[in-house]
Amino acid sequence: MSADPLSPLPDRDFDFWSAAHLLRRAGFGGTPAEIGVLQAAGLDGAVARLVEYEPTPDTDSRAVPDIMRPQTPEEQAMLARAREVGDEATLERSRRDRQNRQRRDRDQLRSLRRWWFDRMVTTPNPLEEKMTLFWHGHYATGYRTIEDSWHMLAQNRLFRAHAVGDARQLAAGILRDPAMVRYLDGQRNRRGNPNENLARELMELFVLGEGNAYTERDIKEVARCLTGLDIDDDTVVFRPDRHDDGVKSVLGRRGRFTGDEVLQVLFARPEAATFLAGKLYRFFVNDAPGPRSRDAQRTIDGLAKLLRRHEFDLAPVLSRLFASRHFHDPANRGAIVKSPIQLLVEAIRSLGTPPRDADRLLDDADRMGQSLFQPPSVKGWDGGRAWINTATLFVRQNVLVHLLVGEGGTAAPFPAEHLIAHLSGDGPPDPDATVEYLLRFCLGTEPHPDRRRELRAFLAEVGDRVDRDRIVAMLAIITALPEYQLC
Repeated sequence: MSADPLSPLPDRDFDFWSAAHLLRRAGFGGTPAEIGVLQAAGLDGAVARLVEYEPTPDTDSRAVPDIMRPQTPEEQAMLARAREVGDEATLERSRRDRQNRQRRDRDQLRSLRRWWFDRMVTTPNPLEEKMTLFWHGHYATGYRTIEDSWHMLAQNRLFRAHAVGDARQLAAGILRDPAMVRYLDGQRNRRGNPNENLARELMELFVLGEGNAYTERDIKEVARCLTGLDIDDDTVVFRPDRHDDGVKSVLGRRGRFTGDEVLQVLFARPEAATFLAGKLYRFFVNDAPGPRSRDAQRTIDGLAKLLRRHEFDLAPVLSRLFASRHFHDPANRGAIVKSPIQLLVEAIRSLGTPPRDADRLLDDADRMGQSLFQPPSVKGWDGGRAWINTATLFVRQNVLVHLLVGEGGTAAPFPAEHLIAHLSGDGPPDPDATVEYLLRFCLGTEPHPDRRRELRAFLAEVGDRVDRDRIVAMLAIITALPEYQLC
């Protein structure tokens, strides 16, 4: 390997399988035809197609904003009078109205989950949605605490708007995001009575990383900087009378910092770039636990240097990563455990299966440990090997069979012949070439000889003929392999 792991892969080495790897990691995979188009563009062209996209409009959610609106002054006064005089009928109507609103909002949240899942399946800009998913796990916010689907949608749009943009601007947006401010009690942080939740997670989970550079004293001082935030319906507002405008000392710097100003202090620390570089590396390159290899650490250090040079603009940093030798190194293929959402969306996009019922698939994703708009905690999903256990592996295998053959296996097989159309030539597909290709295409790595023998033996047992039913059967076998859980 080159002395610099971020040096570009030679264009001559950017073959079909490299293009498939790129599309799988920087998106959710693709069909053989889509991979061929990416390969034909060359390495630089392929990376540019993925990173330099025109943002996709996201006005198609059909969500309404006012389901969980706050009570009007008139409603508040009416309820106050009802409590004073013991008007239980009025109080009961108010309770029923709120319960009805909560049911409608939960229904809208389910609709938004389907909407986002569909975007990931159909988007022409897969990196846009992949990075939106990345930020959702980074600035993790759960609906059960927020109980406002419109706020969750607004946060989702914020992630998408800054998907490959300036990470510092996204952090500033998070301090103005009603979902996050409510989730971490930012509206309760007032002069003389600070609440440290938002400050702690800002340093520990969002910008610097746990234990990096800061002390408990720094957290208390950052909390003072963030005083004065409040939520007015769908907007975060600043209340000057609640803000501590005194001098603060944060990470060795002193000033009358506000929230935006203290973000500049945090992002100026070298740990900020290193922390974000490490998370990007784990998300896009290799999520293996334990000590990192020398090349892995040098790659993260190089990404951190690029983040600082480009002032936290992610597009040029990701472009460099996706074109690098290290990213395409065989050791880094099949080195990430697919998240449940990655598993589902990649299967649909790459195999060309029907999307089936989205609610059923999203319920399966929940059972596999990933619920959109509901990360398990502010830390997000652990990812990596935490995705896999005996229960989730069973669901993973079953949901893939469901995608391939439908409910109970009663649906007609989908037209899987497109996966090997290029192998046919003037005659029927060669069984050996079909087995080799399907294994390599689905697993993303050079298949083990035992896998070739097992799949070839199966094909021989069912007549040694390649047709739709046999292709689907082979896909069912391949997607049940442990290796298929990796990308």
